[in-house]
Amino acid sequence: PLELIDDFPDHPFKVRDDEDMMQLVESVKERGVITPATVRQKEDGRYELVSGHRRKRACELAGFETLRSEIVDLNRDEATILMVESNFQRSEILPSEKAFAYKMRLEAMKRQAGRPRKNNSPVGNNLEFAKSSDELADKTGESKNQIYRYVRLTNLVPELLEFVDEGRIKMRPAVELSYLDEDCQRDVVDEIDLNDATPSHDQTIRMRKLF
Repeated sequence: PLELIDDFPDHPFKVRDDEDMMQLVESVKERGVITPATVRQKEDGRYELVSGHRRKRACELAGFETLRSEIVDLNRDEATILMVESNFQRSEILPSEKAFAYKMRLEAMKRQAGRPRKNNSPVGNNLEFAKSSDELADKTGESKNQIYRYVRLTNLVPELLEFVDEGRIKMRPAVELSYLDEDCQRDVVDEIDLNDATPSHDQTIRMRKLF
């Protein structure tokens, strides 16, 4: 039953009621859910959605009361890794979605390997991050440096991260801005709104050195 299925906590991938969703709704109405969603049972007896958030939303919009699902026995870290892997099959993924997905997966991989967590962030030049990012680079085909850049984006305030998703700010300047504290980042947002222009990579490097 849909009423017993909870979304994955801090799910980094957006579910949009766009044209693609409307097409999925029509498909679900005609043929049902062909590929079952993946859920795991929680201690309270409810279910947690691991993969299939778009299918769940389509069923809701189609007026269905149930979602065809496969129940799997996974712990939180295993579920996190599967959630990220399944969503990376999407044709379009926003930078912000990749950023938080990589961060969640790196943290899960480190815990799975039994490595002690030195801090709450997977970002940093330490042995934990290096080993986990090497493994993730092998699995995704993304370079370790690019993974590092994506994870840095999780330190941006929401307004700047939205600019990255919109393509108004490129990756390199966004990474430099991620090192500024929240107040400085919000000052940058105000300047962007005031001047209707975003800083260049060189400008963001100078900002980082100043602040």
